Amino acid sequence: MPMNRRKLFLRLTLSLLAIFFGLSPSFSFTILGEKNETLEKPRKYLYVAVPGIRNYLGYGGHGILVFDMEAEHRFVKRIPVQGFSSNGKPSNVKGIDVSIPLNSLFVSTLEGVQRLDLKTEKIVWEIAYEGGADRMSISPDGLTMYLPSLEKDFWNVVDCETGEIITTIQVYDRAHNTIYGPSGKFAYMADISSPFLHVADTRTHTITKKIGPFSHGIRPFTINSDENLVFVNVNELLGFEVGDLNTGEVKAAIEVEGWDKGPVRRHGNPSHGIGLTPDEKEIWISDGHNMRMHVFQAFPPYQQLTTIPLQDMPGWVTFSLDGRYAYPSSGEVIDVETRKILHLLQDEHHNFVASEKMIELHIQDGNVVAAGDQFGIGRKNQ
Repeated sequence: MPMNRRKLFLRLTLSLLAIFFGLSPSFSFTILGEKNETLEKPRKYLYVAVPGIRNYLGYGGHGILVFDMEAEHRFVKRIPVQGFSSNGKPSNVKGIDVSIPLNSLFVSTLEGVQRLDLKTEKIVWEIAYEGGADRMSISPDGLTMYLPSLEKDFWNVVDCETGEIITTIQVYDRAHNTIYGPSGKFAYMADISSPFLHVADTRTHTITKKIGPFSHGIRPFTINSDENLVFVNVNELLGFEVGDLNTGEVKAAIEVEGWDKGPVRRHGNPSHGIGLTPDEKEIWISDGHNMRMHVFQAFPPYQQLTTIPLQDMPGWVTFSLDGRYAYPSSGEVIDVETRKILHLLQDEHHNFVASEKMIELHIQDGNVVAAGDQFGIGRKNQ
C-alpha cells in the first residue's frame, strides 16, 4: 500500500476508534510524525492602557498591560505603544476600544489615536487630530469611531480602518465621553458644559435628540441594552441621575446617603465613574472623596445596597462580560456577588496598576473573538 494511502487509512481507523470509545471531539493524535492540530480555546484577558490616570507613570508605566482573567488576573505581558506628547513623554491615555473585524485595539491620547494590530502587536497607524482626542467609542460592526475632540465643540466621525475623518458633528462647548449604542443606530455624546446628553443618528451622523436637562453638566454615563435608559454622573452630585432615552425626560436623581461628598483630587466632581452590571440589576458609582464604590439597585426606587472601600480614589468602573468581576480604576478586582476584593492588579515589577481605560478581550490564535467595553454598559438583552 502506498505511504500516503497508508497514512490516510491509519487516520480514519484511529478516528473511528476515538468515536467508538466516546473520546472528546478535541482528541488529537500523532501519526507518522504528523499531528492533527486543534484550535486553542479562547482565553480571557484584561487589556489595560497606561498611563490611564492623567499622565501619572506611577500607576503602571507606559503601554498596554495584559492580565489573564482565568489565572487570578496575573500579569502576562506589556505591549509597547506610541502616544507621546511633544516633550517626548507618554501622553495621557483618554480611551480604549476594539474592532473585532479589524482585529485591532484603539487607544486615544490627548493628541490623537493609535491602532494596534492584536496579532502582530504592532502599531498600524497613529494619527494626531486637530483639536485633540478624548474618550471615543466604536460601532458594533467595528468600522466607525465617534471620537470627541479634547473638550472642544465637536466630535469627529472616523473610519476605523484608515483613521480618516468621515465628517464632523458640532456640539455645545466641551466634547467628552461617548457611547456607541449596542444597536448601532445611535451614538450618545456627553458635553461637560451642557446639561443635555446629545444623541446622534449614526446613519446620517447628525444630532436628532437631546436628553435632559440634567441638573448639571454630564460626566461619565452608561446605558442599558435596550437603549431606553441612561444613568449619568453630573457635576456637584455624589450620586447619579436617570434619563429616559425615548422621551428625553429626567426620571430620577439619587444621592448617596451617609457619606459627605467632600473635595476630590481629580475630575472636579464627587462621582466620576458609573457602571451598570451586565444583568442590569445594579448600578455601581465612584466616590472620589471617600475612596469607595457605592452600589445601588438599577430600578426604582434605586435602593442603596452597600459601599466598598478601595485603595485609591476611583474615577471609573467597568465589568467583565460575564458579570463576575467589577474593575474600578483604582486597580482592584472585585467579586460582584460577594463584594470581596479578590486581587490587586500588579505589573511585571509588582507595582500596583491603576487605570480608567481597560477592556476585556477574548483571544483565540491571536485573534479577538469577543470583547467587553470600557463603560459598563448593560447586556441583559444582547
